[in-house]
Amino acid sequence: MNRLQANLLLTLAAVIWGSSFVVQQIGTGELGTITFTGARFLVGALVVLPFAVKQFMRVQQQERRFQSADWLGLVATGCVLFVAAVLQQHGILHTTVTNSGFLTALYVPLVPVLGFFVLRRKVHFSIWPASICCFVGTYILSGAQHVDLVTGDLWVISSTIFWAIHVTLVGIFASRTQAPLVVAVVQFLISGCIGCILGYIVDSPSLAQIIGAGWGICYIGIFSVGMAFTLQVVGQRFTPAADAAIILSSETVFAAIGGMIFLGERLSPLQLSGGVLILASILAVELLPMTRLGKPRPL
Repeated sequence: MNRLQANLLLTLAAVIWGSSFVVQQIGTGELGTITFTGARFLVGALVVLPFAVKQFMRVQQQERRFQSADWLGLVATGCVLFVAAVLQQHGILHTTVTNSGFLTALYVPLVPVLGFFVLRRKVHFSIWPASICCFVGTYILSGAQHVDLVTGDLWVISSTIFWAIHVTLVGIFASRTQAPLVVAVVQFLISGCIGCILGYIVDSPSLAQIIGAGWGICYIGIFSVGMAFTLQVVGQRFTPAADAAIILSSETVFAAIGGMIFLGERLSPLQLSGGVLILASILAVELLPMTRLGKPRPL
């Protein structure tokens, strides 16, 4: 696979994720957040499972054998994915689709911040002003709204911390195991099982509630989980991280378009400026390190 093909896969993933924000808001019915999250990840796991088993057998026989540390890492990745998805899903139900899309993109500048403080990785100077601008944009986008919407915004914002951790873990274990489909399906299974078990305890879902949310579970499970997450893992093996982050952050635009078309959502000029500031900060983080400004001058 060449770089252009990989970028097209990532673009398709962004389109699917952007459109899924609408379904995540209106397709849950009366089903609880935890149960809905668990069910959609189990559906996604079933979609990818046959391909993952085939890849696992090939990698085991021809490249490397999975070790205990690999499985523990994939379990941890699945747990982080579950927390991120539940927080985001709960927030989407209490704010607008447009806000959810823009705020979820905050995970992009958070990835290098976590790398700096946790993994001791060097970061480009642009990350610090860009991070400040992201939070200013977040305040402009959601600060002037009704308190219920602000609460939903905060749930979505809290999910971005775990999305940033998840992106970091996926990058580590997709590279380490050389089996991106196995990484995808294991994290789906872990997240799905946790969600269904906790959902049974916390949500106590009825059969009628599950059936009522059936189309939403199937759509999100097949497309957003099974297809888009897998496209992301595969695409990131063949394209630079900067390209991938920029392309995936375009889900915010598709989420806003979906909110306008299907839910009639509109942003005021002030709110729109906040969204633009977030996107501009994300692009600065990814593009400036590749420019002459971001490279050290020769002595």
